[in-house]
Amino acid sequence: MTTIYLVTELEADIYTCFDAARAIDIHKLSTKQTNEIAIAGRTSGLCELGDTITWEATHFGIRQQLTVEITQLNRPYFFEDKMLKGAFKSMQHSHFFEEKDTKTIMTDKFEYEVPYSIAGKIFDAIILKHYMTSFLITRNQFIKSTVEVKRV
Repeated sequence: MTTIYLVTELEADIYTCFDAARAIDIHKLSTKQTNEIAIAGRTSGLCELGDTITWEATHFGIRQQLTVEITQLNRPYFFEDKMLKGAFKSMQHSHFFEEKDTKTIMTDKFEYEVPYSIAGKIFDAIILKHYMTSFLITRNQFIKSTVEVKRV
């Protein structure tokens, strides 16, 4: 099992940040480098508890699909999505939100297992963990730029 932790500080209120993180349209815009689109289940708006979303994107030159379910949601503090079907052996993404003064601290805990035994573990160690970390950082930076009000 591989775990990626990311902490992003956002200069916006917790409700705005929480809703931006679960907005399908913001997700699509934040992953434009992989041409990610929602093709089944909830395909727009805010994901809610029990929703399924099938994402289609190109990773490593291969068009892939990943279906997740929103298994937990406690607005504006936490939501979790788990893979139902996709390239990982398993995948769970926990999103935590905490208000500190005028800022929101968004913490991602992204856990996954790779298939293909030792070959999958080697691929993960050499390429995949770095790729997934960069993918999540890019997404979080897009959310940050979306929710922060620029002050002059």
